[in-house]
Amino acid sequence: MLVIPAIDIKDGRCVRLRQGRMDEETVFSDDPAAMAARWIEQGAERLHIVDLDGAATGRPANAAAIERIAARFPEAPLQVGGGIRSEDAVQAYLDSGVRYAVIGTRAVREPHFVHDLCLEFPGHIIAGLDARDGKVATDGWSKLSHHDAADLARDFERAGVAAVVFTDIRRDGMLAGVNADATAALARELTVPVLASGGVASLDDLRALRACEDDGVAGVIIGRALYEERVDLREALALAAG
Repeated sequence: MLVIPAIDIKDGRCVRLRQGRMDEETVFSDDPAAMAARWIEQGAERLHIVDLDGAATGRPANAAAIERIAARFPEAPLQVGGGIRSEDAVQAYLDSGVRYAVIGTRAVREPHFVHDLCLEFPGHIIAGLDARDGKVATDGWSKLSHHDAADLARDFERAGVAAVVFTDIRRDGMLAGVNADATAALARELTVPVLASGGVASLDDLRALRACEDDGVAGVIIGRALYEERVDLREALALAAG
């Protein structure tokens, strides 16, 4: 199971939000590339990077900071989301060395967009499903759609996504414990890998997710628990490796 540190970038700085609220941020570093170096030096095999300003505005806003990370660590697969709502934005990130583009808001509004991207960039598109009580949120989590997460995930799988990131936004940034049951239930509906996100607070959450590997849960994204040193990355990686 992959353990993937999260780097959320707002105004060029590495921050964490509570439940996606832009007015409830904690700044952990003024240098996202230095934070990336910290996690990679501790053994991270992949990083999850979110352009929070991009998610709110609908277009990449911290691309320069993300491109610096990609250039500095070409061996580390980066998956990047936040404001990626055009083919040009995907192309620019892939050209800079990013491995995966995570598509959220436009994927929900226009599912055919994901299909088109998967045809143009096969193997490089991940669908991001941010859900509250089973319904998918958009626009930096500020709006709740009528779409059911499982139905959309099946549509994205048929389109050809490389994976699905499933975030329980009630738990994100709250250290309330990961929603392993909901993540596993979604994974059982799919054959593509599912990456859990939101709420990881301790190694017990990783143990719960590792028990769901056979269901299709292939990894977990960890944010605040790492930054507040509630979870040691090296220990998490050892646990995930079995």
